[in-house]
Amino acid sequence: MMTDVITMDHIVKVFPPNVVALDDVSVTFREGEIHAVVGENGAGKTTLMKILYGMQEANSGNIFFKGNQVRFNKPGEAISSGIGMVHQEILLIPEYTIWENVILGVEPTGYFGKIDRQKSRQKVKQQIDEFQFHLDPDARVEDISVAARQKVEILKLLYRNVSFLILDEPTSVLTPQEIPQLFDELRRMRDNGRTIVYISHHLEEVLELSDRITVLRKGSKIDTIESSGATKRSLSQMMVGREVIFESIRKQQKTGDVVFDMSGVDYSFPKNRPLLQSIQMQIRAGEIVGIAGVEGNGQLELVNIIMGLIKPDHGKIEIQGDDFTHASILERRKKISFVSQDRANMGSCLNASISENILMTHHRLNSRFSKWNGIVLEKAQINKFSEEVRNSFDIQMDSTDAEMRSLSGGNQQKTILGRELSLDTPFLLLDQPTRGLDVGSIEYVHEHILQMKDEGHAILLLSADLEELFRLSDRILVLHRGQIVANLETEHTSIEEVGILMLEGGAQ
Repeated sequence: MMTDVITMDHIVKVFPPNVVALDDVSVTFREGEIHAVVGENGAGKTTLMKILYGMQEANSGNIFFKGNQVRFNKPGEAISSGIGMVHQEILLIPEYTIWENVILGVEPTGYFGKIDRQKSRQKVKQQIDEFQFHLDPDARVEDISVAARQKVEILKLLYRNVSFLILDEPTSVLTPQEIPQLFDELRRMRDNGRTIVYISHHLEEVLELSDRITVLRKGSKIDTIESSGATKRSLSQMMVGREVIFESIRKQQKTGDVVFDMSGVDYSFPKNRPLLQSIQMQIRAGEIVGIAGVEGNGQLELVNIIMGLIKPDHGKIEIQGDDFTHASILERRKKISFVSQDRANMGSCLNASISENILMTHHRLNSRFSKWNGIVLEKAQINKFSEEVRNSFDIQMDSTDAEMRSLSGGNQQKTILGRELSLDTPFLLLDQPTRGLDVGSIEYVHEHILQMKDEGHAILLLSADLEELFRLSDRILVLHRGQIVANLETEHTSIEEVGILMLEGGAQ
């Protein structure tokens, strides 16, 4: 019989003034199991784990660890007890290298307490190779993508060999090829007696990996069930209270004129290291083109060049026939709606209010919200628009005047999507648009993206989720080592073919 490791008993958490995040939640985690926690955005999954981990304090309720009542006041106390957590939001030191971030706090030392840098770096390099994470241990975190940073977070706790591991959306930016490697290691950890709590919106992963599943809805526990008796549909109904459609809803339609045209784009950094080579693509009105590729094969550079954050060495970018190769970011924003993969640092301002985040860019492009080129803001119109976006995208919040950081990660993402999809631009650049969203929210966002396609917008979609690409895209371009190695009609290819091309490349 499996031993109970942690019991969270009658946990209540209320955020001021009266937002009930957890309402009398009780759950038990057993030794040697993978226990999934699922629910919609704002259901309380992350809050529950943060209370366990000592990051937040419950208003009432008790926690028992191996039969003894405990209360961790900070994460360090939890880690000392063998409890570790990989957060959905990245918590790394940007100025440090990857290997320095991984060993931070548990540094191997030599004579006189000096850090053994060679030994530390080598141990981290061995783990990177074992998981095939394609990371340079000497790269600084500030210079790598969000997906790469998430891999570093996972490595940090694997390095510490914790006995109770909490993973909050760990695969949200991993490729399909990387996920089985992680799952194999998690199963080995479970089989060696460790307990793993797995928070995810990917129900296929939950059913494949977990032994038991706890479902939360709007802060309340619905049930804890055996994974063997669950299905994707039954879980989604428990999570959102209704049936969710999972089949492809994309339909063929006639496309219009070329809206986005990128030709002959090269980019190297440093100058002798090519990151993008001879990139050519055209996207027509009423067309969705997906980009597939293993993280680190040029996706970040491609997005940054389109948005004007970096300049290409050669090539040209046109939108509706106008040359935007050297245009300012503001000029590009008149034609481009942009959802960044990095919602915390690029997609939003966490210290600003939710309404201010919804207003961003709109106040410079729409006279409804301001006078004299954004100098004087129309408060009544801003409040009305904020409420429209809030209701349209079902953003769970207390007030649009609250800080952006008060929202869960998924609700932050919905706020950004609501802002960008409300812009009347001919071209949409969507980089991991559904990262961190639950199945119900993903369904809604997909329908909204397809509506934008039906209205004649041209859309470039980057996603680490191949099922998402196949559900939405008319064509899929495969990016491998900075080159487009395939241009495939979605109807005439498969996930398996695209996965092989992502890893091995191929002829166009």
